[in-house]
Amino acid sequence: MIKAWFKSGTPWVWLNAAAVSTCLIMVVGVLGLIVVRGVGHFWPAQVVQFSYQEPGGPVQTIIGEHIDTSITPAAMAKSTGYIMADDEDTLVQYLIKTGNRDITGADFRWILERNIQRQQTPAELMVVERREWGNFYGQLLAVKESGKIIAEGDQAWPAAQTRIDQALAIFKEIAHLEKKEVGAINYSLEQLRLEQKRLQLNNRWDAAAEQRLAAKKAELEIDYKKYQTQLSELYRQIRRDSLVAKTEGGKEIEIPVSKVVRVFQPNTMSRFDKIWHYGAKLVEFLTDDPREANTEGGIFPAIFGTVMMVIMMSIIVTPFGVIAAVYLREYAKQGFITRLIRIAVNNLAGVPSIVYGVFGLGFFVYILGGNIDQLFFPEAAPAPVYGTPGLLWASITLALLTLPVVIVSTEEGLARIPKSIREGSLALGATKLETLWLTVLPMASPAMMTGLILAVARAAGEVAPLMLVGVVKMAPTLPLDGNYPFLHLDRKFMHLGFHIYDVGFQSPNVEAARPLVYATSLLLVLVIVGLNLSAILIRNHLREKYRALEG
Repeated sequence: MIKAWFKSGTPWVWLNAAAVSTCLIMVVGVLGLIVVRGVGHFWPAQVVQFSYQEPGGPVQTIIGEHIDTSITPAAMAKSTGYIMADDEDTLVQYLIKTGNRDITGADFRWILERNIQRQQTPAELMVVERREWGNFYGQLLAVKESGKIIAEGDQAWPAAQTRIDQALAIFKEIAHLEKKEVGAINYSLEQLRLEQKRLQLNNRWDAAAEQRLAAKKAELEIDYKKYQTQLSELYRQIRRDSLVAKTEGGKEIEIPVSKVVRVFQPNTMSRFDKIWHYGAKLVEFLTDDPREANTEGGIFPAIFGTVMMVIMMSIIVTPFGVIAAVYLREYAKQGFITRLIRIAVNNLAGVPSIVYGVFGLGFFVYILGGNIDQLFFPEAAPAPVYGTPGLLWASITLALLTLPVVIVSTEEGLARIPKSIREGSLALGATKLETLWLTVLPMASPAMMTGLILAVARAAGEVAPLMLVGVVKMAPTLPLDGNYPFLHLDRKFMHLGFHIYDVGFQSPNVEAARPLVYATSLLLVLVIVGLNLSAILIRNHLREKYRALEG
């Protein structure tokens, strides 16, 4: 009976079902962990004040957020050197985010539960998110204007909120002037310099050209001085105010309001206040630039760079993949050479991605980009324009990496179209090109979209080749701005995958960076899912549109 049961194939069905179920559970578990850790990162935690005393030492006051708890078995704890009482079975430690890195030199601290004398959550404890040195934890004492105290005691908190809101408005205005207005002037001045050098190299430099460029430069310098005057006044205003705060050790320090992002008292916040705070932090994460070595602030440049690169890669890989597949299936003579090409295409899909990165760096950047600079941008020498890693070369490299996927998927789609449809179209008087363009390719478009979906899923998560051909830790400007030609394909860019690698493995502050890794990973998954869903919707629409022809 057992032999017959095996011959029936039932065990293999159950084995496959168990394998699929295990894979689904693992995928759901990983996504669940990312969601829980990533989404919870922005929720305001309570600030706890601990009375802590180590054996034989004085009582200390420790203020911070309780981040994690570590429970270590007694045997392991003793082997690591911790002295434990005989009645203790485990060693319990708390990871506290104490902040104040500019004072203590560290953001986090482990404390032993058994040494905690008391813990409480005073309402007056505040959290100050700063542009430098991370969070500050302590108590607000007073608000100063130009070095003079203008509010203290109960009046300090509303005065601090008002001054911080004013400083944030000024900061946004400064950022707009520096990035948009002054940045545009600097870009125009650089273009004038390059134009002057280009005219000199082409022996077209004369008095008229010199006068014209000098007039443009004079106009730009006038505007530059005007903006510099505005910036000087704004910097004077934003540097005027400061907060006087007391640390856990009783030390009083001044925090410039210009360095403050927000200040709040989490122990007094209602549920609605926490939801509002959570939404503000989430919006900041999605729309702001990073700060503090990418461990604070937002990741908008990485989102923008990832989406822009994937779109450009899709635009490049789709026509080349479709043309190659059409040639192999419809025009090439089926024989040894064609089979050899298909084997090579399939093998290319298994080449490690870092190899594509090395090829892209050597061929696209140094050879192709270097020659483009010599032919079209000699005035920029010795600074490279296209002879350096950038968005264009990263997109082309990933297009080359994903090309086999698109070719194979398109070929499969072309192979599924009945031969009778081609013959019918030809019999009605259509040429072979018209048959391909008007009948065969539209019917094969769902398969093309399937290949594009797979290409997008792989390209969006690649990191290794991008490290060689264009991605950077921090890009000063976006590839798309208001300066002609608006889309700057030669610029380096940020990428969500590289951002995760950089924050998770290259950050000097691992504990502070860990929650951001989960949040960025969740966002990368959502970006890939969003891009794939868009392609799936288009594929399903095309499939329904041409279903009647297939029947």
